Amino acid sequence: MTTFRELGVGKDYIKGLNELGIKNPTEVQEETIPYLLKNQTDFIGLAQTGTGKTAAYGLPVLHNINTSKNEIQALILSPTRELVQQIKKQLFKFTKYVDDRIFLEAVFGGEKIERQIKNLKRTTHIVIATPGRLIDLIERGEVDLKSIETLILDEADEMLSMGFKEELNRILKYTSGERKTWLFSATMPPEIRNIIKKYMSASAKQVEVNKNSLVNANITHQFTETTIPEKLDIIVRFLEKRESQRGIVFTRTKAGAQKLTKELKGEGFSVEALEGDMQQKERDKVMRAFKNENLQVLVSTDVAARGIDVRNLGFVVHHQLPEKQEYYTHRSGRTARAGKSGVSLVLILKNERERVREIERSLQIRISEISI
Repeated sequence: MTTFRELGVGKDYIKGLNELGIKNPTEVQEETIPYLLKNQTDFIGLAQTGTGKTAAYGLPVLHNINTSKNEIQALILSPTRELVQQIKKQLFKFTKYVDDRIFLEAVFGGEKIERQIKNLKRTTHIVIATPGRLIDLIERGEVDLKSIETLILDEADEMLSMGFKEELNRILKYTSGERKTWLFSATMPPEIRNIIKKYMSASAKQVEVNKNSLVNANITHQFTETTIPEKLDIIVRFLEKRESQRGIVFTRTKAGAQKLTKELKGEGFSVEALEGDMQQKERDKVMRAFKNENLQVLVSTDVAARGIDVRNLGFVVHHQLPEKQEYYTHRSGRTARAGKSGVSLVLILKNERERVREIERSLQIRISEISI
């Protein structure tokens, strides 16, 4: 087993990692950390969520900060408020035993911008931001990014599929200069290739983690054929067999999420909906209950589930097949994280068998038929 010390990570950081129970590097960390510590170049990392990406770019970026300079030296962009807060928390914990204080600031929508402006007036070395809020701050002249040396795009494909294309282009243009860009993404849609071509060096190193499996190998993929009226019964039977596990049921629409939540509550399940129109306070409350295991099931739309990172989810159910294929990867990737196993179950109608075969072919996975 490789150790973090062999990868070149400083001993103060290793002490912090040990305390977090992070003893051995994951594949993405082994491939990424030594390279980013030694090379001042652009970098592309293709890796699923839950593979340890935050430490893979976080440790090198922390090592690169010059604490004697009171300026923002790195910018990390991430799609959702939850992820931004999580990244900040994790980087902060990594630095627990480091002598020179590295100051991190998180900025995201759904919180008063004045408070974030006030925080940015203090010494800040690294800003972790959602694209929309960062643009607001740039337009108000409240964030100074002219000294940034590293720009990290985390979950780049998620940021694009959430509609942040324009914001990303503006930020990339705005920060162009001497900076290096590290881009991490689970999938490689054409828009990501465009960003790489336009804003990154042609010689950027690319690392792909378990390239044969776009989808986590610990997930058991299943489908069952049903009719629209029978879907509720099937989900009820599926959940009854898994009373001790938590999971997410994905629907395509907000109305679908609300209707299914109501029906499952009627069947006695502890369940809440997560959908795009929710107030941030409501969303936080639901997520807290889910993380604290007071809720067994979340019913969510694809957009609302962005940035959810909850450990130990036993299953994901697709109430309908997702519109886009990469959504299948994002949805099923919510389970079987951090080395655990999980189940991804798709409910299909008679005429959707060919779609299942398409997903199998393009993701190189096997989705077996079961009856429930």
